[in-house]
Amino acid sequence: MPHKRLARKKIYQSPWVNLFIDKVQLQNGKVIEKYHYLDMPKEAVGIVLEDDSNRILLVKVNRYVANEVGWEVPGGAIEKGESILEAAGREVEEETGYKSADSRLVYTYHPNNGISNATFISYLLNWKSILAGLTEMKSVR
Repeated sequence: MPHKRLARKKIYQSPWVNLFIDKVQLQNGKVIEKYHYLDMPKEAVGIVLEDDSNRILLVKVNRYVANEVGWEVPGGAIEKGESILEAAGREVEEETGYKSADSRLVYTYHPNNGISNATFISYLLNWKSILAGLTEMKSVR
């Protein structure tokens, strides 16, 4: 028997994130009165941009929640009506200014599956043709 939701209380709801407190019955029959459930309505895509020399292109991002500036693969939410590959190309162009070339799906996973239904889809794109002749990048690495 899978886990069973017995009740749900909506705490917060938006187009980006929803927070619920569920009453859940586990497989063993135990009931958790307040199971916090973070609902992420949009899937997200992350793009590993690699050239023929196995160099990876990263973007420098200032993240409020982590309170840090760090290097990440380009990525973001998949918009309504957009394919995963279209979202990957759009995110690469938005975050790096470049258009992507050959692609393949790497992995789909749920990074916080104990509390959230967030889905993250990873793509590998080749950027050989994108960066031909480029010698310097400032906030793109």
